[in-house]
Amino acid sequence: MPDAVAVVTGYLRSALAAAGEPVPVVSRIPSPRPSRFVRVERLGGLQQTVVSDRARLDFHAWAATEAGAHDLCALVRGLLGAIPGVRDAVTVYTVTEVGGPQWLPDPESSQPRYAFAAEVHMRGRVA
Repeated sequence: MPDAVAVVTGYLRSALAAAGEPVPVVSRIPSPRPSRFVRVERLGGLQQTVVSDRARLDFHAWAATEAGAHDLCALVRGLLGAIPGVRDAVTVYTVTEVGGPQWLPDPESSQPRYAFAAEVHMRGRVA
């Protein structure tokens, strides 16, 4: 099965840049932290069929202000809805939101953060 985090982070980097918001999209919190960034983390999910995976992903958007974190989260949420298709040679079938946006200030830095969760259903690749 493909690395769902790698597929989604690559897509979001390009999509955010095309939307005029070129922010880092990462799988780990950078050090030092940028003022704005998005983290995608796999929390699990299930093999949907023998040839497809339904990855459960968390999306966290950090910014300098609460409004900025909200707006970045909303943009990521909207762009994720457009991911179905072939992305980095991987077929993405559907996205299902499983947890809507929530205010979630970072406990370590107190930096404003919003988060949501989605399942991304994608086809495996033949190695």
